[in-house]
Amino acid sequence: MEKFKEFDVDLVSLSNKQHDYQYVADNSFFALFENSLVQVGTCKIKVELNKSETMLICYFDITGTIQLTCDRSLDLFDYPIQSKERIIFKYGEETKELSDEIIVIPRDLPTLNVAQFIYEFIGLCVPIKKLHPRYLSEQQQDDDLENNQILVYSSENSEEEETNKNEEIDPRWEDLKKLIK
Repeated sequence: MEKFKEFDVDLVSLSNKQHDYQYVADNSFFALFENSLVQVGTCKIKVELNKSETMLICYFDITGTIQLTCDRSLDLFDYPIQSKERIIFKYGEETKELSDEIIVIPRDLPTLNVAQFIYEFIGLCVPIKKLHPRYLSEQQQDDDLENNQILVYSSENSEEEETNKNEEIDPRWEDLKKLIK
């Protein structure tokens, strides 16, 4: 697509070696995606592409800050992100995704656009529960309280309970067990 042209990597002209690319994802980048999780932010992306005869290996290093809305107070706050990801592009007959990390691309593909991958990696950095930093100490205390509730399991207790259960069998069940034999 024309709007993502600056994120195109020309595969035809690349030799079999390492190639480095630098990108910036800012407000205009996020505006290119409909219903974007992130509207405001600035991220620097370093892409290291290792090309060989049979595959391309792309390493993405993303650092920056995005603006999120607090789930508790609806205040806006800056959230720092840092991500290192890898995608392997193998050559094949047609484009298909084998896993989250391995994608088959046609050998004659002239350009590879990395904009969607960058957007998805930034989206993966967005936490499920978005809390303003002033609420983080409260949340950590709540989490600590939940984590300190320890269930104690003892094999001795379970053997005693099992024998007690066997001794307290309803006589009706005993009659049914006789039918099975």
